[in-house]
Amino acid sequence: MNTALARIILICTLVYLISTIPVPAADIASDSTSPNIILIMTDDQGWGDLSITGNTNLHTPNIDNLARNGATLQHFYVSPVCSPTRAEVLTGRYHPRCGVYGTSTGSERMDLDEVTFAQVLQDAGYHTGAFGKWHNGMQYPYHPNARGFDEFYGFCSGHWGDYYSPMLEHNGAIVKGNGYVIDDFTDHAIQFIDDHQQDPFFIYLPYNTPHRPMQVPDRWWNKFADKELDMRHRVPEKEDVLHTRAALAMCENIDWNVGRVLEKLDDLQLLEETIVIYLSDNGPNGDRWNGGMKGKKGSTDEGGVRSPTFIQWQGTIREGLVVEEIAGGIDFFPTLLDLTGIDYTTDRVIDGVSIAPLLLEEEVTWPSRNLFSYWNGNISVRNQEFRLDADGQLYNLKSDPGQYTNVADKWPEIMKSMMEASKEWEMHVLSELNMVDQRSFPLGHPDFRYTQLPARDGIAYGQIERSNRWPNCSYYTHWTSTSDSITWDVDVLSEGLYEVVLYYTCAKENVGTEFHITCTGSRLNGKITKAHDPPLVGMEHDRHPRGNSLVKDFKPLTVGEMHLFPGRQTLSLRATEIPGKEAMDFRLMMFNKVDSAP
Repeated sequence: MNTALARIILICTLVYLISTIPVPAADIASDSTSPNIILIMTDDQGWGDLSITGNTNLHTPNIDNLARNGATLQHFYVSPVCSPTRAEVLTGRYHPRCGVYGTSTGSERMDLDEVTFAQVLQDAGYHTGAFGKWHNGMQYPYHPNARGFDEFYGFCSGHWGDYYSPMLEHNGAIVKGNGYVIDDFTDHAIQFIDDHQQDPFFIYLPYNTPHRPMQVPDRWWNKFADKELDMRHRVPEKEDVLHTRAALAMCENIDWNVGRVLEKLDDLQLLEETIVIYLSDNGPNGDRWNGGMKGKKGSTDEGGVRSPTFIQWQGTIREGLVVEEIAGGIDFFPTLLDLTGIDYTTDRVIDGVSIAPLLLEEEVTWPSRNLFSYWNGNISVRNQEFRLDADGQLYNLKSDPGQYTNVADKWPEIMKSMMEASKEWEMHVLSELNMVDQRSFPLGHPDFRYTQLPARDGIAYGQIERSNRWPNCSYYTHWTSTSDSITWDVDVLSEGLYEVVLYYTCAKENVGTEFHITCTGSRLNGKITKAHDPPLVGMEHDRHPRGNSLVKDFKPLTVGEMHLFPGRQTLSLRATEIPGKEAMDFRLMMFNKVDSAP
C-alpha cells in the first residue's frame, strides 16, 4: 500500500471514530433550532400595571407591542414573592424542592444540586449573561457565575437601597453602577447582544423595579407627580395614591428600556432569531388597580400570583396569539428546551410542562392540571376554572375573578378533588422544604476569586443593631462595646491566603478603632486610621417614603492577608479598641483569594 493511500485510510478511520464518540444531550444545539433567548423579569409589577391589560393610568407601548407581536399567556402564575419565583423559573421545579424558603439571610439560596436552564444552555454552546437582581444566593457556588452565567452585572441581594450609581458587582468584584440601575442593566444587556450577535445567546434581565425604594428619574416621574388616577384599587380607601404614582412611573421606565432591547434586536435583524419573554415575579407591591383581583404581593390569591406574561418569536409564534390554558413559571424550563431543540434528560422531578405545543398551535389534547402557590404557610391551588384558597374556600374564577363568593357547596366534587391535590402536594413537594437551614455560607471556592460576606448574612451580638429590620441591603451600626461582635457561619472550601477588604464608615472622633477578624486557627488585626463619615443617601431620590434601609458610601479598607484553613467554622469580627463612642458602621467584608495551599 502506498503512503498516500495509507494516509487517506487513516484519516477516514479517525473521522469515523470521532463521529461515534457520544456527546451529552445538553451539549447538542442544532443551528436551525438555536434561537437566542431574552427573559425579562420585573420586580413587584402586578398583572394590571400595563396598558395592554387595560390600565388607562399609564402607557406601555413597547410591552404592549411585545404582546401583540407574539403570544399572551392569559392565565400565568408565579410565586407570591421574589426569590421563590426566580428559582422556579430557572429550574422548572417548585421552590420548596430547591431549598428556597425566604428572601434573605441565606433562605433565598437555591440548593447546589439544582440545575438551572442557563446551565443547560451554557453546555449547549450558548453565551449567557444576567444583568440585574439575582436573589438566589451570593457566595460562589450559589453565585450566578456558578449557575450557568458567563457574565453577571448587578446585585445578588433581595433589594437595593439606592438606584442611582450604587455599589454593584461584576462577576464577583465590587464596582460602581452608572446612572439609574434599570437603564444601566439594559445598557449591559444591549452590549451583550452586540458582542454575541453571531452566536446563540441567553440574556436574563431581572429588573428590580417597581420594588421599593420608589425611585425613578424625573423624565418619568413628572408625568405622574400630580396625575389623577382613573383606575383605582377595588377598595379605593386602601390605596396609597402617591405610591401608585411612583410604581406606574417606574413601569413606564421599564417599558422604555424594553423598547431599547427590542430596537437593538431590530437593528441587528435578530427579531426572527430571538425569543423574548416578559413577566413579573409576583403581584403588585401595593393596593392599586389589578383587574379587580383579590390579593397582592405575598398573597397566594389570584392577584398575588398572576403575572402579565408575553412571549414573542417573530415568524414562529403567531402574532396576537392568546393562550387561555393555565401555565406557570415552572413551565419555562421544559418549554424553552423544546423551542431550542435541546435534548436534555434528568432524573430529577421537573414540575413544569412544555407549553410549546400551545405556543406553536399544534393539534394536541391538553390535559387538565393544577398549579400550586405557597408562601408563609399558605397553599392555594389553581386549575383551569377554579381556585382553592389558603382558607379552604373555592372560587369559580370564570364567573367570579375577584374571589368574592365561596362556591364550595355548589361544587363539592371539585372542592374534594382540589383539597386532595393540595394535601398530596404538601406531602410530596412541601415536605422537601427544610425550614431549619443547615447550610453554611461558602468561602473561597477554588473556581472563584471573590467571596463577599455582607452584613445581611451575619449575626450581631451585644448592642450592635441592623440599620433596618429588612436585612437585604442593611448595615450594622451602634457598635459601642468591645464585647460586641458579628459572626458568620462559613465553610472554607479551599485552604490558602486571602486578602481581606472591609467596607466601613467611621466618624472622625472614632478614628483609631482597632479590631480583629478570627477564623479557626487564624487571626487578622486591623485598625481604622482614616475618617470616612458620609451622609445617609437615598431619600433624596425617593418618590414615596421608604420602609427599607437608607445607604451610605462605604469605604473599602484593605486589612491585610489572612490564612484560612478548610472546613466549617465561625468567622468573627470584633472591635478590640474603641477610642470614641462607636467603632464603625459595617457593610461587608470581601475575601479575595491570593493563593491556595498545595
